Amino acid sequence: MATTSHYGPSSSSLERDARRIHDDKPVSPGSIAIGVVIGRMSEFFDFFVYGLASVLVFPQLVFPFAPDRLTGTLYSFAIFSLAFLARPVGSVVFMTIDRMYGRGTKLTIALFLLGGSTASIAFLPGYEEIGVWSIALLALFRLGQGFALGGAWDGLASLLALNAPANHRGWYAMIPQLGAPIGFALASTLFGYFVANLSSEDFLSWGWRYPFFVAFAINVVALFARLRLVMTKEFGTLLEQHELEAAPILEVLRVHGRDILIGAFVPLASFAMFHLVTIFPLGWMSLYGNQPIGAFMVVQVVGAMVGIVAIIASGLIADRIGRRAQLAICAVIIAVFSFVGPILIASGNNGHDAFVIIGFGVLGLSFGQATGSISSRFGRGYRYTGAAFTSDLAWLIGAGFAPLVALSLSSRFGLTFVGYYLLSGAICTLAALAFSKALEQRE
Repeated sequence: MATTSHYGPSSSSLERDARRIHDDKPVSPGSIAIGVVIGRMSEFFDFFVYGLASVLVFPQLVFPFAPDRLTGTLYSFAIFSLAFLARPVGSVVFMTIDRMYGRGTKLTIALFLLGGSTASIAFLPGYEEIGVWSIALLALFRLGQGFALGGAWDGLASLLALNAPANHRGWYAMIPQLGAPIGFALASTLFGYFVANLSSEDFLSWGWRYPFFVAFAINVVALFARLRLVMTKEFGTLLEQHELEAAPILEVLRVHGRDILIGAFVPLASFAMFHLVTIFPLGWMSLYGNQPIGAFMVVQVVGAMVGIVAIIASGLIADRIGRRAQLAICAVIIAVFSFVGPILIASGNNGHDAFVIIGFGVLGLSFGQATGSISSRFGRGYRYTGAAFTSDLAWLIGAGFAPLVALSLSSRFGLTFVGYYLLSGAICTLAALAFSKALEQRE
């Protein structure tokens, strides 16, 4: 693929000058890892702040006209899904910005849009104040979150992986995934504090808004951490070698369309489970449980800590047995959990808590290697864009509608159908892994 400059089309002249200044300052994998974790944590914090508010706030604030709390929560989860529809569109638009103006410009616009969309929700008037415009604004801000997240794909996880020792690829692949449980734990801690210490009236009036303000500040910190790495010599070298350049999406689809389709289904078990142990349990507890919400959110934070340990363990295991075997074993474990999980939820508060904590452990083992599996089949020059678009599709198919589908099925047909939904994700992962292996053997 032709390039237009020494560092490829994904660099502006200012970025190239910045890299020349840093030519004598090599960046270590540890520094890259810190920047990557901060970046991913900020993204997931934004999304989880919204996800938690979808259960605790929006059914009462935006959908008070719903005939019951369940219907209001389902309406809220429907808007929750909009971000995952907007994310692939954001990737296409921001890839164009990347090629024309550079990675730094793209990230700056994307993260300010992400933080701005999240912070704007803090000022959202309720339905009783402005009527249907409250719903429209919430949907607009949620679409803004998803659109911006499509542009927040920075290539730093690939930078980390390509700078990792050959026998520790699994270890370095899990590092970006730590941002998810950390972001969830921070969001749950903030919401849990206000839920536990404010009256219901004060929480719905102003307490819930504070975490959305915090999101913007976190995004600013994450932006500088990312830009620092984008300006390094190592990042520029990989751009020069076409490892991290933004290719046109139509060209990537033409060359790697089959790989994108397979790659979107490989992490499906993990992504399907993602919101079933984070957002769905809180929704079920708020509707049908008798445990105080503040206390249950403490359990969720404990679960996130278990998830962190499990993600770290996934790196060690993958380096010993291989990523494909790791994902296949975890898909089988998730399939087993799909039968056990509904029983735990139905067995009262202790079972509900066990579902969250055990679920986070199983999720961490799988999620720790899920994203690393996405880019493995893409060739040089297509890896950056291909991995971004594949990730968008995987999140859309596996996680985007999970809270809505799970709550709809469980409230109408029983919790067993949540297990069936999760089982379908595990089957898709195993099928995609088998199909991918068969293609590699034929090739």
